[in-house]
Amino acid sequence: MGAGSLIALTIAAITFSGIAILVAKLITKATTNKQKGEPYECGVPTQGPNWVQFNVGYYLFALLFLIFDVELIFLFPWAVVVKKIGWTALVEIIIFFFILFTGFLYAHKKGALKWK
Repeated sequence: MGAGSLIALTIAAITFSGIAILVAKLITKATTNKQKGEPYECGVPTQGPNWVQFNVGYYLFALLFLIFDVELIFLFPWAVVVKKIGWTALVEIIIFFFILFTGFLYAHKKGALKWK
């Protein structure tokens, strides 16, 4: 897959998504009312102010989950070719896990994994 294919794929993605948004704008009726602007949570009407600030620890925990979840995406291709590549693949995955473990230790030291 060369650079030309990547450019064509990017242009196609932007074009198709733009067309889908344009068609949705043309077909649907734009209605605005008070009820449409309210947040919806489990069918229970909201009480009090709608703007509530959350602890930043929740966002850090979510980001750490995504980082370590993406790690699993890299493990599958590695597992497929590990026998073919041999020791090089083993050394590379050890380095990869070392970097991830260092990040985990850093996050643990900063207290990002503690629910407050």
